[in-house]
Amino acid sequence: MNLASYIEHTNLSPTLTIGDIDKLVEDAKRLSLLGICVPPFWVKRAKREIGTAKILLVTVAGFPLGYNMTETKLDEMQRAVDNGADEIDVVWNVTSFKTNLPWTKIEVAKCSKLAHDNHKLLKVIIETAYLSDEEIKKACKLCADAGADFVKTSTGFAPSGAKAEHIALMRENLPPAVGIKASGGIKTFDDAKRMIDAGATRIGTSSAVNIVQPTL
Repeated sequence: MNLASYIEHTNLSPTLTIGDIDKLVEDAKRLSLLGICVPPFWVKRAKREIGTAKILLVTVAGFPLGYNMTETKLDEMQRAVDNGADEIDVVWNVTSFKTNLPWTKIEVAKCSKLAHDNHKLLKVIIETAYLSDEEIKKACKLCADAGADFVKTSTGFAPSGAKAEHIALMRENLPPAVGIKASGGIKTFDDAKRMIDAGATRIGTSSAVNIVQPTL
């Protein structure tokens, strides 16, 4: 299995430096990884370092808690697009979802529209660690109906990250055209393979070198 083609090499540490961004790009080029995921502040730098390489540039919005105002998320997204991002991973509003507000779906739809109007892809982070199985099912339908391209498990900042049983549940409740990004706590080849076998189509991890390099 060519895991490199699934992996978004990620560094969203609050203490990362410019050297870490450059190393992320260097690793992605060397290992032929699908993409990298960086904080919004570093998108422009990462874009420059990627150059003409076929590496997707991913960033985040509303990260990591998701309870920002929708207008703030949309502004973050537009700035990311303007700086060269290919895809946006937006943290949805868990508090709105758990309150059963219709705004949750409206926000995802607004984010989807902005992404698609700019020919970019949107991933919605639903933070499965905070959801019951029934809530995960409901979340998948909401995101798919609102135009999300992917549903993503986790920010990596919650008490737990991706779990194979959650991935399988998401796959059962999403249309085939909507992808699944597993992220949070994926550190080994076996971890990544387990997620893909369960139905994940993308892997977000800060351990890409450890996962891919031993197989080369």
